Amino acid sequence: MTLGDMLEALVLGLLEGLTEFIPVSSTAHLLLVGHFLGFESNGHTFEVLIQLGAVLAILTVYFQRFLHVAQQLPTNPGARRFVIGILVAFLPAAVIGALAHGFIKSVLFESPALICGTLIFGGIILLFIDKVVPEPRYNNAMGFPPLLALKIGFFQCLAMIPGMSRSGSTIVGAMLMGVDKRAAAEFSFFLALPTMFGAFVYDLYKNRNNLSFDDGLLIVIGFVAAFCAAVLVVRTLLDFVAKHGYAPFGWWRIAVGVAGLIGLKLVG
Repeated sequence: MTLGDMLEALVLGLLEGLTEFIPVSSTAHLLLVGHFLGFESNGHTFEVLIQLGAVLAILTVYFQRFLHVAQQLPTNPGARRFVIGILVAFLPAAVIGALAHGFIKSVLFESPALICGTLIFGGIILLFIDKVVPEPRYNNAMGFPPLLALKIGFFQCLAMIPGMSRSGSTIVGAMLMGVDKRAAAEFSFFLALPTMFGAFVYDLYKNRNNLSFDDGLLIVIGFVAAFCAAVLVVRTLLDFVAKHGYAPFGWWRIAVGVAGLIGLKLVG
């Protein structure tokens, strides 16, 4: 492991934290930048495991609210509905992710051109949804009915295709079903907790015998960088979305996808 490897891990960690909770696909950005930097991780485990840093950012920013929910669980039906809704929304990704794990990591993660294409496609969808979204009927991310949460959970499964974006898929799905922009983003935060923690545990288990000390050190560097950057994003994203909507992210996705295709054509 060289100083260059550590700097690349730092850059990729910051990139993960900055992009995980905005609808631009952190995985796509990590894989594309890693491809052009020549960064290689064992089974793409680095890209999955550093996401736990972003999960901890959610726990840090929302600690008081989660603590209140935990204290209210025995007596408050609203607290129980929130927890049930998150678990129900997580189920589709848990089942499909476990069944398709090998295909996702060995095929989809190895297709930079596919990633660029899905970035562009998702950007167009965001621009469209931002203009034609139905009149909101739900504005409290902690009070969604379980059936609505389950439907959003199925949308999240689209993110198993690199470039589609976990947050983008859940946000678009929620908005199509009458959730306002701010609540859609916040529910995406909450749903990230079991989804990304589950991916972390499963990927660590699958690759436990393939990781070296150097791999672990790079993951720690990326993890810390992702946490710091994600705290900044989580603290500012909701106000940005309420003011500007999702169109800026749509244009960003299209620009990155086009730039990626040009880069692949020029340098491979």
